[in-house]
Amino acid sequence: MTFEVPAAVYALWIIGLVVAVLVLPVVVSLLHRLWLDAHHIERYVAESLTAGLGVAGNTQHISALKQTIEAATGILTTAGAINQHTEAIEQLLLSRAPGRGEPD
Repeated sequence: MTFEVPAAVYALWIIGLVVAVLVLPVVVSLLHRLWLDAHHIERYVAESLTAGLGVAGNTQHISALKQTIEAATGILTTAGAINQHTEAIEQLLLSRAPGRGEPD
């Protein structure tokens, strides 16, 4: 028992094969370009992540710097008050010192 295949089936088979042979390189080329673009995007994202982590690492100390500035402001205020009190004590001691103003 043999089957006779119509000529139209052969014609369709050959047309499909030719289309596949012609389209396959184009599809492979497009897929390769897509893969390269995805690879470049992945590399760029990795570089951006590294830069972003570096910026985050460098800016994490800003709050500590603000606390330092607040502490320094308090220290300067206290130092100014101490200086004023020291001058007042010095003047008081000089005014009470015996022989002040008399030649030695």
